[in-house]
Amino acid sequence: MPRYKILIEYDGRPYAGWQKQANAPSVQQTIEEAIFRFSGEKAVLQGAGRTDTGVHALGQVGHFGLPGVWRGDRIRDALNAQLRPAPIAIIAAEPVPDAFDARRSATRRHYLYRIIDRRAPAALDIDRVWDVRRRLDIEAMRAGAAHLVGHHDFTTFRSADCQARSPVKTLDAIAIRRQGDEVLFDVSARSFLHNQVRSMVGTLKKVGEGKWPPEAVGAALAARDRKACGPVAPPGGLYLVRVDYGAAPGSKPEEAVDDLAEDEA
Repeated sequence: MPRYKILIEYDGRPYAGWQKQANAPSVQQTIEEAIFRFSGEKAVLQGAGRTDTGVHALGQVGHFGLPGVWRGDRIRDALNAQLRPAPIAIIAAEPVPDAFDARRSATRRHYLYRIIDRRAPAALDIDRVWDVRRRLDIEAMRAGAAHLVGHHDFTTFRSADCQARSPVKTLDAIAIRRQGDEVLFDVSARSFLHNQVRSMVGTLKKVGEGKWPPEAVGAALAARDRKACGPVAPPGGLYLVRVDYGAAPGSKPEEAVDDLAEDEA
């Protein structure tokens, strides 16, 4: 059966995450229903990352099989017509080889986390940023984040519900930058543990507030204990920005595709 890849943008607020669930709306189910309405086929949509309740995406990737030959622009336009008024957009669609798998073929995932740290509340970005209302120390957070980059046991920053077989991951980068009243965290790795990004951001916020020294982040990581973690940042500030495919230098063998089930959600 021909296989198609789609690039997806969505507002995660109305959904109980990406993955289809029995008693709550999900992004996956909403798109599958749109595929059925335009094609009459009950396709199964596979995604590159299982974003959690309230998490957004600018560049989620999915794939599904569909009988017949379809142009990418026809699939894009038909899906967008069927998805209205849901806050989901199909940015692009294209046919791909049968070997392509949105999750297993991915070599790197890129997330953005947004904090607004001005005194006034974020009136236009409610549930799209973490509204902390106090100025954060960027340099201190960068010093703390340096302890997290590399190949580590991330048990401290792993949800108790995480189903990944191993807590060992390689964090390729965590860059922290200021854009006006926003503090932006750009985080990249082949795969993440459940809640890893939000746990790291919540911990680094404590450093930015001056409540923890930067070296406390390294101590928390070394503790390999969930109790050593700072607060988990709320889901509304998190965005799946991009998924890379193709060769990824420096990948570790223990991060094989079988352990990608719990991408940051």
